This record gives sequence, C-alpha cells and structure tokens, in this order.
Amino acid sequence: MVIKIGTHEVEAPEKECSDVNCPFHGTLSVRGRSFEGVVKSDKMQRTVSVVWKRIVKIPKYNRYMIEKSKVNAHNPGCVNAKAGDRVLITECRPLSKTKKFVVLKVVSDE
Repeated sequence: MVIKIGTHEVEAPEKECSDVNCPFHGTLSVRGRSFEGVVKSDKMQRTVSVVWKRIVKIPKYNRYMIEKSKVNAHNPGCVNAKAGDRVLITECRPLSKTKKFVVLKVVSDE
C-alpha cells in the first residue's frame, strides 16, 4: 500500500500493528503539511517529539537566523521511531491537545 502526500510517496511498513490511529493499518487519514525532522525524545507512550530547523532572514539587520520548530507526533507501532532517527511526519486530525501530526516513515537511522 502506497500513500501519496504532496511530493512524497510512502510505502506501508512491513510490520503490522493494531493501532486505530495508524495511517496504514488504522482509520487515520492524513492531509495538509508534511515535514522532515529529527526525533528528539521518544519517552512518551506512542508519541515522539520531532525538531527541525529553518533559516529566516531578519530584514532590519540584513542577517540570517536559525529557528527551530518542535511538535509532538503520534508514533504508530509499525513505524516505531526512536530518538535520533530522521523521520517524515505529516498533519492529521487532532489526536490530543498537543498531537496533530503522525510519523509516516523513518528516513534514516542515526
């Protein structure tokens, strides 16, 4: 099974899971924005914190600054991302107060 999100085509993981909030084996639909970032923390149950950096220009000083964004994302059992992994996350419906993204795949292990 392949899910197409914007310019990304994501293959379904080989491992099966019984998670209702899994975009591959459950009923969760994905839409909206997608980002690639690094998993900072995986200490929560089925949740990871993902961080990514971007460069922003400050016009007043004609300089650039690095900003970081951090979001919590749902980590299905079939994907099982760990701290330090580079992952692809995408937007979904709100799963809790802070979780509005889901991990689609692990791009690379570090």
